[in-house]
Amino acid sequence: MASSTSCLRLENVIFSSTNRKLRQTNANGSVLLSSPIRSLSLLSPSPLFSPKFALLKNLLSVSSSLSVKASSSTAIAEPEGIKINSVSTKPIEGQKTGTSGLRKKVKIFKEENYLANWIQALFNSLPPEDYKNGVLVLGGDGRYFNREASQIIIKIAAGNGVGKILVGKEGIMSTPAVSAVIRKRKANGGFIMSASHNPGGPEYDWGIKFNYNSGQPAPESITDKIYGNTLSISEIKMADIPDVDLSTLRVTKYGNFSVEVVDPVSDYLELMENVFDFELIKSLLSQSDFRFIFDAMHAVTGAYAKPIFVDKLGASLDSISNGVPLEDFGHGHPDPNLTYAKDLVDIMYAENGPDFGAASDGDGDRNMVLGRGFFVTPSDSVAIIAANAQEAIPYFTSGPKGLARSMPTSGALDRVAEKLNLPFFEVPTGWKFFGNLMDAGKLSICGEESFGTGSDHIREKDGIWAVLAWLSIIAYRNKDKKPGDKLVSVADVVKEHWETYGRNFFSRYDYEECESEGANKMIQYLRDLVSKGKPGDKYGKFIFDLLFI
Repeated sequence: MASSTSCLRLENVIFSSTNRKLRQTNANGSVLLSSPIRSLSLLSPSPLFSPKFALLKNLLSVSSSLSVKASSSTAIAEPEGIKINSVSTKPIEGQKTGTSGLRKKVKIFKEENYLANWIQALFNSLPPEDYKNGVLVLGGDGRYFNREASQIIIKIAAGNGVGKILVGKEGIMSTPAVSAVIRKRKANGGFIMSASHNPGGPEYDWGIKFNYNSGQPAPESITDKIYGNTLSISEIKMADIPDVDLSTLRVTKYGNFSVEVVDPVSDYLELMENVFDFELIKSLLSQSDFRFIFDAMHAVTGAYAKPIFVDKLGASLDSISNGVPLEDFGHGHPDPNLTYAKDLVDIMYAENGPDFGAASDGDGDRNMVLGRGFFVTPSDSVAIIAANAQEAIPYFTSGPKGLARSMPTSGALDRVAEKLNLPFFEVPTGWKFFGNLMDAGKLSICGEESFGTGSDHIREKDGIWAVLAWLSIIAYRNKDKKPGDKLVSVADVVKEHWETYGRNFFSRYDYEECESEGANKMIQYLRDLVSKGKPGDKYGKFIFDLLFI
């Protein structure tokens, strides 16, 4: 099914929508389903821009069925010590890469040469020096089809002259961990097999994206080339090697090409220990009157939750919920929000619920944070982390370099930047735009309203990082408490933030399973509406303050 994503920020504007069912998550945590809808998005009462706040525009087990046709192939020379087959192919429609890679239904990726074409087109788009005899990282969220896809990617990488593949055990490695491993091991880049928070299984979604040597998603200049090459591809270079055993930590060599199966957790855990004060967090989790729960949603962070929260920080084993990664996410939808993480929400809103709850998504880059009976909106979350980072998180001892958010995110972070006199940037949707600022040394902490939060420790948003940041803030606020004293809660921290910086009200609407045609018509209607208006125009009680598409 085709999909389309567009962004519109309206300041104090009311408009009528279509007769689609949608899910609304309000700042107070309520979830409503309605159709038809008349929606009001009430954003920051302060202007989006000031002379200090600049809009950034330009900174930018293994299967033997591999879904690759090899019947009409010929051997070619290179690389050394391996037979390389030249597999004939032809262009396949619909392989345009979006902001988060290529995502389709599994059955589409399983079509003849579909994945192989895209992987080969990627190599055709990169300068040879970016991968020849180099090192690439491979990992994914554990969803259905990752096992088969891993073998396809490994063989095409070998066929194109890559020197080494570092792959997570069983093909598992979270998106933040892939970014961390790329940076630590000084790899040339990496493949991430994930459709993020989309459901998994034979009838559902699969995805692939490529990250550069900085650990950030490939820029549009490369993804545009990939798409262009998918329209003219005629050959796939595939190494004639057996499937690689990914179940054991080991190095397998074929000529001058090798595959190293690595622990997907160790490098990432080491990085987290360097960013946060684990002893401070451990002191909080060890308190008898503080209860913690983390819902891994049967997704990739299940592989990280026990080593980090239990083994290192001392949380009880039963504080980890849905901690076993499954190919279909336990028939769930691994999207950490009030709708799809309802089990966690019900626990947190119970009369005697835990003090702190969190969840992460399919590939581990999104997060949701709750206190007892209290939901923290993503827009507030990044603002509160930024406001408390210097005192609560050792990595930011010298203070953040700058702050940034995506265009649809509320203005809560703007207020923090203004009060702390920090550089502030608003960017288009897509984490790659944050990465450009980080590489330029202008940005430390950033976030999106779509439950994505992160910093310049890597070049991806990071769900577990956000959870550890919140635990650090709560631990710091309670470090001088004596036994029996009332602990500062999540709600206390948020309400204190509102008193200091003001409160921004924000609503997000999710239109699901929509055809591209209808979505495009709606966005065009809004563009036409905006083009006819100007700041100051009145619509009943409401006034256009800032119009930006």
